[in-house]
This record gives sequence, structure tokens and C-alpha cells, in this order.
Amino acid sequence: MKDDTSSGGTNLRVAALQMEPLFGQKSANLDESLRMITRAAKLGARLMVLPELCDTGYMFQSPEEACGLSEPVPQGACSRAWIEIAAREGVYLCAGIAEREGEALYNSVMIAGPGGFIGKYRKMHLWDREKLWFKPGNLGFPVFDLPFGRIACRICYDVWFPESTRILALQGADIICDSTNWVDAPPLQTKSKPTAAHSAAQMSLMNAVYTICADRVGAERGAAFIGNSCIIDPDGNFSAGPASPDHPEILLADINLEKARNKARSEHNSVFGDRRTDFYGSLLGYGGVDGDAQPPESPPLP
Repeated sequence: MKDDTSSGGTNLRVAALQMEPLFGQKSANLDESLRMITRAAKLGARLMVLPELCDTGYMFQSPEEACGLSEPVPQGACSRAWIEIAAREGVYLCAGIAEREGEALYNSVMIAGPGGFIGKYRKMHLWDREKLWFKPGNLGFPVFDLPFGRIACRICYDVWFPESTRILALQGADIICDSTNWVDAPPLQTKSKPTAAHSAAQMSLMNAVYTICADRVGAERGAAFIGNSCIIDPDGNFSAGPASPDHPEILLADINLEKARNKARSEHNSVFGDRRTDFYGSLLGYGGVDGDAQPPESPPLP
């Protein structure tokens, strides 16, 4: 999927926009997102990520409520406003949105840039009550070619499935843009123990990719969200964040995409080259059957 703007270099300033959406207040949420996008653009960010469902809030109580707050992508009001500001500010953005297509609802991310609408991603792995109103994603794992490199999207619970990040990395993604709503769920995860942020760091490390995690803060219908947005480098280090667990924040980091394109870990090791696809088996999508394959031939001894 090609973007139609001119090519750029490998150095890039990116941003995670940590918001506090108000449930059902789409106009107010949109205005706040536009304010943060404008501010991040003034600070030099060229690629920015907004949280999961940042247009509507998260804690729906019925399919009818979710349907009433959703919109088609890219024809809906929030989509159009984000497309317009991306063009006006000359930036690329990934924004979490409740998408409606016919009778189906999806937990989605809309991607826009200076040239307009670029594409969308639909969450593949639905968490808890999301399954009561959203359908699982049906667009697979798209990767988008932008002037500076290749990006892909992930949404919150997707990080629990290493296959998601690995598939995106194998398709050449340099940056994973992760729109999230990390919820306070002890003992699994709390504001002081942001398990998902550290899981995202592991995914970056294991796949040698950058990750931008944009979470939300605040409380909504009995659920508390933990913030801790972060930007992670291909070595699993936090280039920015984790952010505040309680307050909106704009996180910025300057990254060099060449670091994501070098998959070597040592003179003799590579993130992808060392995979034992001959033994992983067909259940992981590599073909063959466990036990049938033989290991690669060893190099001759000196």
C-alpha cells in the first residue's frame, strides 16, 4: 500500500498522544485530539499515534450504544477531521476509532497523511466484552509504505499474541503503531506495573522494530486506565516514557529507521535468520509437520 507523497530520510520524530477521552462525547474528544495533533506537529512530530477508541471512549454497555457512536471509515465526521488535519499539518497519524461497515462494527485504526486517507486496521484479537459488539478484524495484518518507511498497526490486546508483531515485522514493518486502552486489572496489570508496556518492549526487542504505544488515562464506567504510553526502540529500550499513569501527555522521540532494518544481533545471529521454521510446524503457519523436517546441515568444522 503506497502513500503518494515524496520520499524522505530515515530520521524521524514520532509522538504518542496520551489522551483522556470522555465516554460518548465524540465532539469533545475529537476537539481534544485535534488540539494534541496540532501541538505535536508544532513540536516537530511527523508520525503520531492516538489511543484505541479515542473518538468514543471504551466502556460500551450494548451493541446499540456502540452502533450509535460508531461511524464509517473514512467517510465519518471524525475520519474526515483527522484526514483534514493530517493534510493541513503535513503529518501522518494513526487514530483509534469505532468503525461501522453496514451492520458490522469493528474496533479500528484509521491511517491518514498529507495526501489523504491511507488505510485502516481492524483489531484481530478482541478483549473481554468487546466481543459483544465488535467483530474480529477481517483485513489481516496490513503494512503501509510511507515516504520514510513502512508502518503497521496493532491494537491493545493484539500485543499478547506474538504472531501479530512477528507477521508485521516479517512483512518489513519498521514501526508498529499501537493504539491502546490498557486497563487497570490487578494482579495482571496496574498503574505501577504496566505489564503491557513491558510486553510491547519485548515484542520490539524480539522483532527489532520500533513501537509507539499511545494509551489513555482516566476512569470510565467503573474502569480505570493506566496511561504509561511509551515509544520503544528495536533493542527494547524506552526511547520515551512510560508516561504518566494519570494525566494526558505528548511523548516525543527521534528515531532512526535504519536501526529497525538491521536484524543482526551479533556477527553470527539474526532475528529472522535464526528461526527454525523447519521445526515450528504447520500450526504456526510455516508449513511442514513437526517431526518430519530435518535440521539444516551444520557447517563443516574448521
